[in-house]
Amino acid sequence: MTDTPTSPGVGADASVRDAVSPGLIFFILALGGFAIGTAEFAAMSLVPMISADMHVTVPQAGHAIEAYAAGVCVGAPLIAMLGAKMSRKHLLIGMMVLYVLGNGLTALAPGYGWLLLCRFVSGLPHGAYFGTAGIVASSLVPINRRTQAVARVVLGLTIATIGGVPMANGLGMLMGWRWAFVLIAGLALCTMLLIMRFVPLDPPRPHASAMTEVRALRNRQVWLTLGIGVVGFGGIFCVYTYLASILQVVTHAPAYMTPVMLAVFGVGMTVGTMACAWAADRKMMPTIGGTLLVNAAALAGFPGSVHSVWGMMPIVFMIGCGGGLGTVIQSRLLSVAVDAQALAAAMNQSAFNMANAIGPALGGLAISAGLGWPSVGWVGACLAMGGFVIWLVTLSDIRAAARRQAGG
Repeated sequence: MTDTPTSPGVGADASVRDAVSPGLIFFILALGGFAIGTAEFAAMSLVPMISADMHVTVPQAGHAIEAYAAGVCVGAPLIAMLGAKMSRKHLLIGMMVLYVLGNGLTALAPGYGWLLLCRFVSGLPHGAYFGTAGIVASSLVPINRRTQAVARVVLGLTIATIGGVPMANGLGMLMGWRWAFVLIAGLALCTMLLIMRFVPLDPPRPHASAMTEVRALRNRQVWLTLGIGVVGFGGIFCVYTYLASILQVVTHAPAYMTPVMLAVFGVGMTVGTMACAWAADRKMMPTIGGTLLVNAAALAGFPGSVHSVWGMMPIVFMIGCGGGLGTVIQSRLLSVAVDAQALAAAMNQSAFNMANAIGPALGGLAISAGLGWPSVGWVGACLAMGGFVIWLVTLSDIRAAARRQAGG
């Protein structure tokens, strides 16, 4: 049984579908993405506050970020497989309930150990939410607009880097870091209630199973596509992670420029998400390859821009635009993993978080080796080109399969 739609609202209740516009459903699903994006990125800026309140070192407080990422990597495939038979509406509601609990309990965590556990729980629904929400969104539009539909959901996460993160950080400074997680839990609760009220109920899939999802992952194209995401995306995080430090140590920029530059990155990511989605609905593979090359060029230009705030701004914007690759990767996974769309889309988020770990780790090694802070740009460019090499292998496989089919 496939989930690839060819017309709006396939599998949805007709009366509800006619009453609710797809735009409203996109907004609701994006609101959940906004809550998740705020929780993921704002936590990085709250680490010093958590450190002071919990009486632990800053690196120890930083383990809360790692605990969340671990939850994403574990939860994404697990929830996708366990929820294979469920209605996607009910699955979305259940994940938002888990997100409300995880972030609400994080705000109440009495100690460091409880904080790590609650952050791990919060991360569990992250990947599966975006995977499931993307499938729901793509079912509401014709197939030639599927990537743009997925992009509208992911847009919530990118907008979180512009508005949600400063909002949560400001609330943390005014009232304490715990209130930032109360805000996130509140956003997740609103999303859950709106999904219950407005998202059409799709039928359960009794013939689906965890084993069906796993067997479909034997497809080599699924793994190559995930590989592009893991390696190619790593370059973006390699620079983003050290951007604030570079502004302070190398650029000697005023303190207020750090949130401004992070917002520039977020605007780039938002623009890139919509532009890449539009292009991918016309030419999927060329969009992936072109995005990787443009991103590699922007990352290679980063080291030469770090001594001027104004020179750095357009480069950081372009690096942010490379974040649009994530939406295109997810849409391609929906195409190649026909019988395992939920699992493949969820694994895209695991790949995203693996890139979030690999990029900063390699960048840190370059800095520790004495190559200097700006060297993260060159490391990032190498990762982007590594993703491009995997793209070339993917393209070669596609052409070889087409030749075999034509010859057979």
